[in-house]
Amino acid sequence: MDAAIEELARADTLAFGKVGIAGTLLPETKAYRWVDRASDEQPEEARKKVDWLLNHGSPAGKAYAATLLDRADAAAGRAAWTKLQADEGAFTTFSGCLLGRASLREYATERLMGE
Repeated sequence: MDAAIEELARADTLAFGKVGIAGTLLPETKAYRWVDRASDEQPEEARKKVDWLLNHGSPAGKAYAATLLDRADAAAGRAAWTKLQADEGAFTTFSGCLLGRASLREYATERLMGE
């Protein structure tokens, strides 16, 4: 799990599925999926590592952490997204072939509004 958390901590792109015309799965997406699965098997250890990621990760890493928290515990996820609304850190987003850019503030606000 440590390697996956390290990958997410330095991530500069947020993507939850395959990207681009070739349908490539980015290393950070693979790491996110690995931590998500590990959360079911080792919830306490995963929670500690995701909490660390929320506080020490790159902007994209923090968004991955908040997403993981949201999936495991809606109240913790909401608290994480609320905290991230004050963060202007920016990252690249990918949705299929669509490349974009967002700040944590914008992304967190969208998540809190249910988008």
